[in-house]
Amino acid sequence: MYESTLPWPSDFTARMTGWLGDAAPAFLAALARRDIGLRLNPLRGPLAELLARLPWATDPVPWAAEGRVLREPAPVGTHIYHTAGAYYIQDPSAMAAAVLLDPQPGEWILDLAAAPGGKSTQIAARMQNQGVLIANEVVRRRAAVLAMNLERLGVTHALVLNETPDRLTGRWESLFDAVLLDAPCSGEGMFSRDAQAIRDWSVPVVRGNAHRQRTILEQAAPLVRPGGRLVYATCTFAPEEDEGVIADFLAGHPEFELAIPPALPGFQPGRPEWCGAPEVLRRAVRLYPHTGPGHGHFLARLQRQAEPQPAPEDRRPWPGMEVPGRVLRLYRDAVGAALTAAPPESGLYLSQDDYLYVTPLDPDLWHGLRVLRPGWWVASQRNREVYPDHALAMALRPAEARATVTLTPDDPRLAAFLQGGFWPDTGPEGFVLVTVDGFPLGWGKRGGGRLRSRYPVHLRQAWRPEDAE
Repeated sequence: MYESTLPWPSDFTARMTGWLGDAAPAFLAALARRDIGLRLNPLRGPLAELLARLPWATDPVPWAAEGRVLREPAPVGTHIYHTAGAYYIQDPSAMAAAVLLDPQPGEWILDLAAAPGGKSTQIAARMQNQGVLIANEVVRRRAAVLAMNLERLGVTHALVLNETPDRLTGRWESLFDAVLLDAPCSGEGMFSRDAQAIRDWSVPVVRGNAHRQRTILEQAAPLVRPGGRLVYATCTFAPEEDEGVIADFLAGHPEFELAIPPALPGFQPGRPEWCGAPEVLRRAVRLYPHTGPGHGHFLARLQRQAEPQPAPEDRRPWPGMEVPGRVLRLYRDAVGAALTAAPPESGLYLSQDDYLYVTPLDPDLWHGLRVLRPGWWVASQRNREVYPDHALAMALRPAEARATVTLTPDDPRLAAFLQGGFWPDTGPEGFVLVTVDGFPLGWGKRGGGRLRSRYPVHLRQAWRPEDAE
């Protein structure tokens, strides 16, 4: 960890000092600290095994079993385990949102403002890749980053959308068991690592954000089925954007109630007195940098009230298929040759750009929406041939591939693979899953006495053995 040298806005300091009183100096000092959090990815193996492989000393995140905090700065972003999706770099405070949402395998869940993917990938892992996850991002460029992070961590049951909340509300009313709204905010918890957030901050900006948050929360509410839950999250301490937004929402939505949060270490109650909100807002959750790891968060879990009822009968992955027979035969041959089991066919869908996906959601439910990826991208059709895709490789375990090559972090072939190169290899021809210490990295193709990397061009990078240290 290390500290920011940037000064905080004077109005921000005055506001927080007035609210926190004697705790303000500790808060302001801790806000300058930059904790580096890692969230282990259970889709890559048991947490204990993943933790044992980390080459750095870490401490636990008290509210998230999969969360760790580095004791000292380290090159976690360039390490090969990051490339292989063994962990995600995430602020410890942000890990609390998925914990409060409590996603379960088989549920239908919407992450309404999902980029860059920290909360979506955590939700997906807790769902164990079972059910339906919609990861939506309104900014197209950020949605592309979201898709790459879901792919890197081996998520197979998610659709990536680039939509506005109001268009989703018009199509998907009462569809989801749980909705997460990580609302755009003034980003006060980001001050130590985002100089622009400091420059942009002002009281009028805070109030403008609160107005926008109310609008998005209104659009999110109808998406929750009766009996479902809606988690509202920000990375700001401003009560106008936190307790104030939730108080206004509850006043206009008697069908929702603010649920009592779990009693987890580091969870502090809401502060309704900061903005004249009702006492029930003490059920909200605040995380502060001076009372736990991370840079701070606000969270509220809203429950849509209803009589207990069974899940709808159609709440299961789409079992259909939309693939022409010729393409299906090519897919079975090409992908089947790379896998030890039959390639997935239930939910198989051919997009207009000749990509093959396994989608968990009936296409009738998302046709007409801006969908970047309708599911797990398993193959591509080019020049009347089908090839297994990188996203397929990133969701595999070594035993699921017919041929594998296992590298270590200090293997010189690793640089060749990540840069799209090749090395001598006289083994049987065909697609080979390349792994590092058993974690997937992507496909190689063996033939002509060498193995050539099929690592995607847009992901290629320089790699040095010292990056593994």
